[in-house]
Amino acid sequence: MRTALVIGTGLIGTSAALALAQRGVTVHLTDHDPEQARTAAALGAGTDEAPDGQVDLAIVAAPPAHVAAALADAMRRGLARGYLDVASVKGGPRRELEALGLDLTAYIGTHPMSGREKSGPLAATGDLFEGRPWVLTPTRDTDTEVLNLALELVSHCRAVPVVMDADAHDRAVALVSHMPHLVSSMVAARLEHAEESAVRLSGGGIRDVTRIAASDPRMWIDILSANPGPVADLLGEFAADLDETVRALRALQSSDEAKRREGATGIEDVLRRGNAGQVRVPGKHGSAPRVYEVVAVLIDDQPGQLARIFADAGMAGVNIEDVRIEHATGQQAGLVQLMVEPRAVPVLTAALRERGWALRQ
Repeated sequence: MRTALVIGTGLIGTSAALALAQRGVTVHLTDHDPEQARTAAALGAGTDEAPDGQVDLAIVAAPPAHVAAALADAMRRGLARGYLDVASVKGGPRRELEALGLDLTAYIGTHPMSGREKSGPLAATGDLFEGRPWVLTPTRDTDTEVLNLALELVSHCRAVPVVMDADAHDRAVALVSHMPHLVSSMVAARLEHAEESAVRLSGGGIRDVTRIAASDPRMWIDILSANPGPVADLLGEFAADLDETVRALRALQSSDEAKRREGATGIEDVLRRGNAGQVRVPGKHGSAPRVYEVVAVLIDDQPGQLARIFADAGMAGVNIEDVRIEHATGQQAGLVQLMVEPRAVPVLTAALRERGWALRQ
């Protein structure tokens, strides 16, 4: 691939353009908002000037509701040898293109499984997709050259290609992305009018659950409008679980010992099912999940503290697998939780204590 045209310079389109430009591909940028395309160009994602002729690959990074129209326009104008989109739903756009009577041999639907809570070109990075799955949904009609162009894009973005059926993909993202986003938003909505004294007690748990609720509602209306059926099906099942959980909690309030036991059994069931589902979530680099132990370090909220901890861990020969930070309420201090392999705990603990760090047991 020598040339590409990115249609839509939001977070995903600009991030893909940055990755391609960094690998020597000549990238042309266009957007319904010319100022956004100019911003992406100023970031080094390419040029907002139109290409002189046909490019190798056109990448449509428009909202799901506008993907089919943008693809149809580009294909009718013959802008590229191959066309793909990066929308978060795949079945709908393809059916719209088929209804328009377009030749889809030069088209493949794709979806990079990566993103951020922020949107727009200023949130884009060239490494956004690195190590992340990038779904490709070819059909028997997809031209081999177009599939190869899509694979080259995925390679340039250092993502991991995953081939799926379009409708299977839509059911999958409803489960692992779209439904969780709505559930996160519903939990966060409980905080809107909560007492300030209650909200101030928030810790890592509520932050983890509500993090994705900070995303742009307008973007999510577009996404959910393109995949409402599978999401509604899953939320229906979730609602049934929620009803059963409410009944179990009510039973725990009963003065009847048998009802309390029944309620406890119901709560235990949902918690155990949660355990069983959580362990299926892929771990680091997409591998099987691994169990890490936590070394908790008290730190002051001052520049350089994290860098010192990581440097000291490195000098001890310990790899930090993951890290979490809990900030103390009303104090310029916090607790850094370092996740490491179990065998590394004694080594790291001794090294940090030797270097003057305060550890919490």
